[in-house]
Amino acid sequence: MTERLLSDREKRFLENYSVIKEKIAESAACIGKSEHDIILLAATKTVDAKLINFAISQGINYIGENRVQEFLGKKDNINTEAKRHFIGHLQTNKVKDIVGEVCMIQSVDSFKLATEIGKQCVKRSKIMDILLEVNIGNEKSKSGFQAEQVSDAVAQISKVEGVKVRGLMAIPPICEKEIEIVRYFDKMHNLFIDIKAKKMDNSSMDYLSMGMSGDYDVAIRHGANLVRVGTSLFGTRNYK
Repeated sequence: MTERLLSDREKRFLENYSVIKEKIAESAACIGKSEHDIILLAATKTVDAKLINFAISQGINYIGENRVQEFLGKKDNINTEAKRHFIGHLQTNKVKDIVGEVCMIQSVDSFKLATEIGKQCVKRSKIMDILLEVNIGNEKSKSGFQAEQVSDAVAQISKVEGVKVRGLMAIPPICEKEIEIVRYFDKMHNLFIDIKAKKMDNSSMDYLSMGMSGDYDVAIRHGANLVRVGTSLFGTRNYK
């Protein structure tokens, strides 16, 4: 049987994926870890199902979507072998559309949202793994808990029926110098470790999700064990 020729997009993906895996391994080694300790989540916003499925066939085990409508429009055409996360801003009125379709919601930015997720999960006899989003740079343009609020938020949200707090997520401010973003990554890591040490009921602090295409290697060296990479994997976004 003749093997099909790869498209240009697939070839670029393979080249990018090889580079990213190598950088993840190098960064993990810097802190005494293995590349197997790091989850590479492919951020698939604007990426079509065909290319997503190719990525999954090549070893991508986690994918993340930012937009509810886009996710719903292509979910039935995506290989179900990959674990699906929701990583974008989620409105409470859209929760019912996401619960049952993903295995984790990374962007829980309020008690109100966590409560709605729990409510919808209880209706379906499910438990949703969630990460609390931290506005680590105190930016007015971003949602999320302030750093000083996170510990209390974990304690409060961990009591909500239907959800389980599994860790923290952050998108630090855009920084020109690595030393600047390192400050935010270190602050997140320290927060993560402090909360983990408290061993709160119904929260396990397994995942620290931070780092994207431009800084995932730096994030890993400063504590991230889940990185969300889109453009560096799939190429420049085709925004509509």
